[in-house]
Parts: sequence; structure tokens; C-alpha cells
Amino acid sequence: MKVSRFCIFETALKSARKHVNPLWDCQVAVEFTGPSGKATTIRAFWDGSNIWRARFSPDEIGTWKWKTRCVKGDDPGLHQKQGEFECVEYKGKNPVYKHGPLELSQDRSHIVHSDGTPFFWLGDTAWNGVIRGGDRNWKRYLSLRAEQRFNIIQFVCCHWRGDAFDEAGEKACGEKHPIHINPSFFQRLDKRVAMINENGMYAAPVVLWSLLKTDVGYKLPEDDAAKLASYIVSRYDAHQLVWFLGGDGKYQEIGFERWKRMGRSVFSTGHDRLVTLHPCGLSWIGEEFRKEKWFDIIGYQSGHGDYEKDLKWLVKGPPATFWKRKPPLPVINLEPNYEVMHGYKYGTLFEDFHVRRAAYWSLLVSPTAGLTYGHDAIWNWNFKTGPSEGHGNWNARKVQPWHTGLETPGIRSMTVMRSIFDRIPWTSLKPCQSVLARQPGAKKPEAFVAAAKSKDGTLVFYSPVGGTVSLKPGITICGPMRIVDPRTGKVFKTYEKAGRTIRFPDVRDWLAVSGKGWK
Repeated sequence: MKVSRFCIFETALKSARKHVNPLWDCQVAVEFTGPSGKATTIRAFWDGSNIWRARFSPDEIGTWKWKTRCVKGDDPGLHQKQGEFECVEYKGKNPVYKHGPLELSQDRSHIVHSDGTPFFWLGDTAWNGVIRGGDRNWKRYLSLRAEQRFNIIQFVCCHWRGDAFDEAGEKACGEKHPIHINPSFFQRLDKRVAMINENGMYAAPVVLWSLLKTDVGYKLPEDDAAKLASYIVSRYDAHQLVWFLGGDGKYQEIGFERWKRMGRSVFSTGHDRLVTLHPCGLSWIGEEFRKEKWFDIIGYQSGHGDYEKDLKWLVKGPPATFWKRKPPLPVINLEPNYEVMHGYKYGTLFEDFHVRRAAYWSLLVSPTAGLTYGHDAIWNWNFKTGPSEGHGNWNARKVQPWHTGLETPGIRSMTVMRSIFDRIPWTSLKPCQSVLARQPGAKKPEAFVAAAKSKDGTLVFYSPVGGTVSLKPGITICGPMRIVDPRTGKVFKTYEKAGRTIRFPDVRDWLAVSGKGWK
């Protein structure tokens, strides 16, 4: 059997004995040994009846050998089984398989592929997409997002407050101790999870949604939650992805130590995938988790507030200040203002401007690594206008159908943003507010100007309100200054000899890029 590098090898095993609760009664480890002698151990997972499966993604060309071992539960059908397969080079154009798994850059400020190619994280939020999407609709969505240059899809892969039951009216598991897994729930998800990689994007599954006391990540006892998480990771870890162990969690309230223990347990074996936690709004968990070996990305949620304190938290709070702490990790806004959602305080309708403002601020107040976009219709994945399941009066109970979020001004702004960052040396961009003579957002955070500088001297400025930006005396502008329209990506005007004052054309949001880094 031949398997392309970074794709998936799968083998099925048949148990010889009946297990009352396979999730707890029997544990099967599978060791894969590559041509170099490198060995990786994964967990096999129960897939209903007497079937167990092992999925593995090879990263070396040549012959791989595998062998099973019953870690718990004596079952001759599952113990000491073995085989081999041939891993061959991938010859297609899919960037997921062409460039390989995601890992941290050498300076740990951003993400790269295993071949060293930089990875600018541009995610989309489809919380209910895998559970509700249906194969045909999901294919349409993924194909379009790939064209729009998104490269990572965030979704929930277990029942949660936003989708208590799947399309068949079933849940992922029972909620009484000890929990029982429902394999048919996940069998319906398998194809849609695989389709993300097939469309040239990486998956970002939330394992345990954890905001409310009724959510599995909060409600289940620690051993049940860890067992459910281990099952999900065993089932999908061979895909090219980034794990979100928790979603929307109030991790301090639930208990930081509980999540640390679960992370150490769940990710103690398997593929070396990147892992993070998706926290609730305006909460910073970096200092609690950045030293955990299994934790790779400091994700945060600037959220959906439209009040002054919400803006201040993003531009002057932890994302803008704590990124300097050690050890360094990529800092990524996993949930900024969602397009067509209404702000919590004043009910502001978030349009493409608000989406851009949150995006550029996020990318420039911390070392640039990427961010995730969201649209209210897509994450809900309703089929007709109506309420958001489990979210009360969210959006006045008038969430639009999912397809209305496929092509929007905010989406176009994200595609343009990706093209703009392709033209500058973003991998070394770091905040550089010190070049400003005066911060227009000192008293009014909505006017905050974000400034960043790369190693080669390229300076990038974002003003959400246009106007004039003054630089400190002695600041050297290397090369011409370009005024760039974030709506189109086009250069509005170029100043060959830039002075200390940047004048934007009007009071809309604008970018300025100086230096030789503009390609």
C-alpha cells in the first residue's frame, strides 16, 4: 500500500471480545516506525461494533512499519497486530500536503510549514459548519474560502450550546459518568473534516466547548472530559490541523490546573500538532499556559464589544503589552468583531470597516502572525432567518441564512489584507509605537494608530480614522512612503521623499507603508 507524505494511512482492527464500554474498557496503542528508525505512538479509536481504527500521517519517504499493543483490556483481536506501508512523495499542488504540517518559527513569533514556508494565519469561523453543513453545502463553502485565500477553518466537533444535536438528532456522547461515545456522530463528521485539507486549508477543531456550565468542557468531570478529548484527538490527529482543546472557556473559573492536566494527558502521544485554547472575550490566558509544553499559540478573543473599554483592551491591554514576555509564542486574535453582528453595548452593526479595524490592530499591536475572521451567518449556519441556537436574543433572533455570509465586503477586505501582507516582510514585523510623536488614540481609542517595524526597516502604519500622523524627530524613513487603500490593496499615492508627517486622503481607514520591503 502506498500513501503520500503528509496524507493519511488508515487501518481497521477487529476486536475478538465484546467490551461493555470500549472507551474505558480497552485502550490500543499503535507504534509506527519510519525508515530512519523514528517511532511515533498513536491511540487507536473505537468506531462502533467490534471495529477499531488507527489513522497516521507519515512524514518520511520510505517503508513504515506498525504494531499494535493493548495498553488496557486483553483482546487478541487488537493486540500484537502489525503491518507496513510505503510512503511516497506528494506530487500535487495542494499547499497542505506540499508544504507539510504547521509548527512554530525559529523565533517562536509566528507559524511556518514543516518545510520552512511562512504561514500567515487567515482563519474563518464556522463553528456549526462541520456539524450542520451537509456535504454539498460544506464543499461549496470550502471551495469559495480557498479562493478567497483563507487557510484555516475553525469549527466545533462535539455537541455544544450552539448545536445540541446533529443532523440526525444525536449527540457526540452521553453525559453521565462514565461517558459512552457515539461513533455514528463522528462518522458523519469524518468526510467534512477531511474536506478542509482536501481544499488546501488546515482544520482548527474545538474539542470541548466550555463557556456555560451546560457545555461539555465545563459540565463533565475531568476524567470524562479528558477521555472525550482523547477520543476526538485520536480520531482526527492524522489530519493537518491545529487543536483548540477548549472553546470560549472561562478557564480561570473552571480551573487552570484542570486544563493543564488535560492538555498534558490528551497530547502525551500522537502527531506533534500545534495546540491552543480559545478563551472567552477579553480574557488573557498566556501567562498561565505559555510554559506548558503542549501549548503553542496564545489565542485571544477581542470579542464583539463596541464600548471604549473593549477597544482599549485590544490596543493597550494584554495583546499589545504581554507579547514581550517569555517564552515567546505567536499571538493570534481568534475572535474579533464578527461581520453583521451587533455590538454588545450600543448595538453597533459591525460592517467591513469594523472588521478591518479589529484585524489591522490585531496584526500590528503584537508581532504579526495572523488572525481569524468571522461572519454571524456562517458561524451559526442557519438555513433560514431565525434565532441563534443556545444564544438567547443574539442578533435580535434574526440571524441570516448561512449562504449570505459567503461573499461580503468584510470577506473582500480579508482577501485584500492577505495580499497586502504578502507584499511586506511580515514575519519580522513587531510593534513600534515609539516612532509616533503623538498617539491620536491616547484619549479616543477609536483613533488609535498602530505602528510596526520589520528587521529591514519597513514601517507599517494603520489609522482607522485617516487624518495626520506625526513621527518623532530623528526617525529615519527608509525608501518611499506609500499610502495604501485597505479596501482595495491599491497604492493611492507614493511619496518618494517622506518627511515626518503622514497625511492620509480622508477620514476613512488607511495604511501607510514605508521602506524597501514593499514588493
